[in-house]
Amino acid sequence: MTESEKQQQKLASLGMLSAGIAHEIQNPLNFVINFSKMSEKLLADLKDIIEDISDDIDSDDAEELNDITADLATNLQKIKEHGERAISIIQGILLISRGKEGEQLPTDIPQLIHEYIWLSFHAMRAKDKSFNVTIRENYPEDMPKMMVIPQDLSRAVLNIMNNACYAIRQRQQTENEKGNGGFAPVIEVSVTQSEQSFSITLKDNGCGIPDNVKEKLFHENITTKPVGEGTGLGMQITHDIIVNNHHGEILIDTAVGEGTKVTFVIPASKI
Repeated sequence: MTESEKQQQKLASLGMLSAGIAHEIQNPLNFVINFSKMSEKLLADLKDIIEDISDDIDSDDAEELNDITADLATNLQKIKEHGERAISIIQGILLISRGKEGEQLPTDIPQLIHEYIWLSFHAMRAKDKSFNVTIRENYPEDMPKMMVIPQDLSRAVLNIMNNACYAIRQRQQTENEKGNGGFAPVIEVSVTQSEQSFSITLKDNGCGIPDNVKEKLFHENITTKPVGEGTGLGMQITHDIIVNNHHGEILIDTAVGEGTKVTFVIPASKI
C-alpha cells in the first residue's frame, strides 16, 4: 500500500469517526436549543409579571431587575445562536460523511467553505495559542447549491487553509525576529460564480512559496514544513480532488515574503 493510499484510508476512518461523534453530539445540542427557546418564553412571562407589579417595587430594585432580565435575554440569544451554528456544522459533517466515494451531492458552497476555514483556524489555535489572524470572507448572496463531492472539496479547502495558517505563522515568527511588530496577518476567502463555473479563492500574506517548491508543488512528498508537521501529500491530494475529481483547475500566485493566492476554478453543475 502506497503512502497516498494509507493517507486516504486514514481519512476515510476519520470521516466515519467524525460522523459517529457528530450524531451523538446533535441530540444534546437539540436539548440546549429547545430549552433556550423555552427559557425565552419564561423570561417574557417574567417581564410581564415585573411590569404588572412595577408600582410596588422600589425604583432601584426595578432597575436592577430590568438589567438582569436584559442580560438573561442576551445570554439566551447567544446560547441559541451558537447552538444553531453548532447544529449547522454537525449537519454539514453528516452530509459529507453520508456521501459515497466520489458521489456528487447538492452543496451550499459558501457554508461548506466557511465551516472548514474556521475549523482549520481553531485547529491551529489549539496547537499554538499565540496564533491569530484576521479572516475576511466574501460570499455571493443566494448562490444556488452546486453538485460537488462535498467530502473531497472540504478536504481540499482544509488543506489550503492549513497551508495558509502555517505560512502566516512562519512569516509572523520571521517578522518578530526582525523586530517588526507591525505585521498584521490576514487571510482573505472569497467565492465568485458565473454561468460556466464558480471559483474559490484563498489569499494569505504569509511567507510565500519559493519557485523551486512551486514547480513541484503537486508532486508526492513535497513539503516546506519541518519533519513531523507535514506529509507532503496535501497538495497532491488537493490536485486530485480539484483537477481529477471535479474537472477544475488550480491557479497559484505567490511571492516569497509577500504571500500566496490559491484559486480553485470548478465547472458549475447546479441542481
